[in-house]
Amino acid sequence: MSTLQYFLRRIFISIIVFFGVSIVIFCLARLIPGDPARIALGPFATKEMVEQLRETLHLNESIFIQYKIFIQQLFQGDLGLSTYTKRPVLTDVISYFPATFELVLMSGTLMILIGMPLGILSGKFKNTFVDHIARIISLLGVVTPSFLWAIILMLLFAFWMPILPVSERMNEMLDPPKLVTGLLLVDSLIEGNFLVFKDAFLHLILPGLAIAMPAIGNVARLTRTNLSDVYEKQYIEFAKSYSFSEYKIATKYALKPASIPTVTIIGLDFAFMLGNAFLVETVFVWPGIAKYGVEVILAKDLNGIIATALIITTFFLIINMLVDFFVLLLNPRITITD
Repeated sequence: MSTLQYFLRRIFISIIVFFGVSIVIFCLARLIPGDPARIALGPFATKEMVEQLRETLHLNESIFIQYKIFIQQLFQGDLGLSTYTKRPVLTDVISYFPATFELVLMSGTLMILIGMPLGILSGKFKNTFVDHIARIISLLGVVTPSFLWAIILMLLFAFWMPILPVSERMNEMLDPPKLVTGLLLVDSLIEGNFLVFKDAFLHLILPGLAIAMPAIGNVARLTRTNLSDVYEKQYIEFAKSYSFSEYKIATKYALKPASIPTVTIIGLDFAFMLGNAFLVETVFVWPGIAKYGVEVILAKDLNGIIATALIITTFFLIINMLVDFFVLLLNPRITITD
């Protein structure tokens, strides 16, 4: 099987998974207690108003007919109307997703810049003081959930060391850049507004670090384990016997084979960050799709719930395929079989 055929098959499987998840989420969303129409209109709405909204949302139809209508609208690029924001759900997604995507990119960057060097130091200086400190940091990252890190960081930098902003995407006193991509860092650079760029970057640090901490622990621990195993290989001993420098041995002979399993974990952790962002965005009042997801769940906005779940599913599937691609590039010994 060629590489192209392999990835075409992966795309086909991903499409099947996408529709499978859509069915599950579609059914689960309707199991949440309460009438979506009544919740949307409030307790003082008349029975006629509630019934009219139920007709608009096709809630009086069977669940099979509702799903059929949903799929037909999905193929037309219509995710339905949000009963929470009173806007098309697609408009909400376009409005909220860039903020979360930018936050996840920051978290992924911190995961790589902190997690891998921490694991490399721990593996290189195995069973030393450096290794013990790195392992403690890694363990704290793994066992502490992101939302708890969010609370700790907010308390630390809001009250004890108020040197970093703890809410929103940027200072409300600044004029936001013209939206091109929806990513404040990119849009501010396009506009040449470095003041907004700096402010937006500072606002990203704390929520980005809160989301990244569990992943940093995972990456550091796996990098340490893999690097320790590689340093015990025979070809590393040969390299040492030829008096190669420690830097050359580490970068040319040890790091690449040790990083292959780590790349897989980095990709999976990066995908999971979108799910971890739900409570973190709520803590930092971050106007992203995850915070929007919490709000539509509480409001039982069926279309909003389904759209949020499908965005996370799509993001995860895309990252999964990209991870496979990078692993193939890093390890040419991997062969694709039927």
